Amino acid sequence: MDILGYRLPASASLLLWAALWELVGRLGLTILVPPLSGVVVRLAEIVPTETFQDALLITARTFAIGVAIAIAVGVPAGIAMGRSAIVDRLLLPWVSLFVSAPLSALVPVTMVLFGFGETTVVVTVVLFAIWIIILDARAGTRNISPSLVEMAASYGAGRWQAFAKIYLWAALPEILAGIRLGLVRAVKGVIIGQLLVSVIGFGYLFEIYSSNFLMEHMWALLLVLFAAAFTLDATLGRLEKRFDYYSAVRG
Repeated sequence: MDILGYRLPASASLLLWAALWELVGRLGLTILVPPLSGVVVRLAEIVPTETFQDALLITARTFAIGVAIAIAVGVPAGIAMGRSAIVDRLLLPWVSLFVSAPLSALVPVTMVLFGFGETTVVVTVVLFAIWIIILDARAGTRNISPSLVEMAASYGAGRWQAFAKIYLWAALPEILAGIRLGLVRAVKGVIIGQLLVSVIGFGYLFEIYSSNFLMEHMWALLLVLFAAAFTLDATLGRLEKRFDYYSAVRG
């Protein structure tokens, strides 16, 4: 970012917004926006508590299980769609539908099917993450050079060998991009699921804080979530760059 000929680091914009947040909070324009300094102090207070640690553990566990299922199912499904026209015609309309659908509306349905517990949140995470993973894996597989497929066939590679040694690695850049986007969507899924269930994890804490108008506590939780989403996105983004050379050699 350049201002008056001076190049400022990207973090300068965050500092600007932090200063604006602090100013609005100090002016007391609304009780919904407390000063940032107060939020940071509150964050330091609640993080060591047993209640926060338990909620974090539940949230992290449901998030990890949901993401693992989304990746384990989504990547093979996307590769199968990219390699088989029949599978693609069968699944693509449904995948496209769920990508554009308001998935939050499906959470009450999952609550009826799976009850008020972690299973519902895990299913919600899967619903939010899996579809973009499938689409990106499909796109990467469709971009694989036919010569690689022909080479695998000429050497007598079976379906599993072709999947593990050709399709998976050749489509890796798009697969990683889909996983990165899926992780960000999964963060939304775990919070929406817990908010609607309202009895476990961060959803339970949000329910307590909102009902008692503890805005500093709520914003502290949001900072934790924002930091987690940013860290996941940045980590996967760097991993994508390390595997960019696959895009150059697969054609």
